[in-house]
Amino acid sequence: MEEPKLAKRRSNKKSTIMSGRTIGEKRERLETRNERAAARKKDKKKAARRVFFTILGFVMLGVAAVLVARNFIVKNEPEPIAEQSEPIPEYRPTIEIIDEDSSAAEGKITSRMESFIGKLERDFKDLGYRPAKAVIPTGSIREVDFYLESHPGFVKTTIDRDSAVTAEDADRLIRYLTGQGIAEYQYIDVRLPGRAFWK
Repeated sequence: MEEPKLAKRRSNKKSTIMSGRTIGEKRERLETRNERAAARKKDKKKAARRVFFTILGFVMLGVAAVLVARNFIVKNEPEPIAEQSEPIPEYRPTIEIIDEDSSAAEGKITSRMESFIGKLERDFKDLGYRPAKAVIPTGSIREVDFYLESHPGFVKTTIDRDSAVTAEDADRLIRYLTGQGIAEYQYIDVRLPGRAFWK
């Protein structure tokens, strides 16, 4: 019996068997230890770069937020008051000031009280009145009674209220009393805000 002949590779192009080669040669090439270490090192660098850029992004966002907040605060800050070229005028009273407390030591009239009298004198003049004198009643440290020329009685005031508002309240009450035909009164009292009395 005749032995079969092996087919040659060239004659059998569809053959899947590679003659003279091992099957193991077709497997993937195995990485060496150095290549694995280099790949790990490269991955670590990529991870570190990602972390760095992430942190950098947050820092930049924080800086931008601070700048926006600063600009908002600066825009909403009230403008500083410009220094006045003219000195603030001192209101010195020109009318007579009488202290009824004869037992009081000298200097009872404080600078605050003196300034109030000066301002109220000016405010009354602005409204067309002529202040005659200011009297500090016995035992009082805040009340000042103003006497106006051509008007009966006096006006009870307090240094705790604004002088301009006090003068306006007194003017309203005087005009009201005149309109009601009341020509005589002992005093009018404008020491309380929103209220006025006369006697």
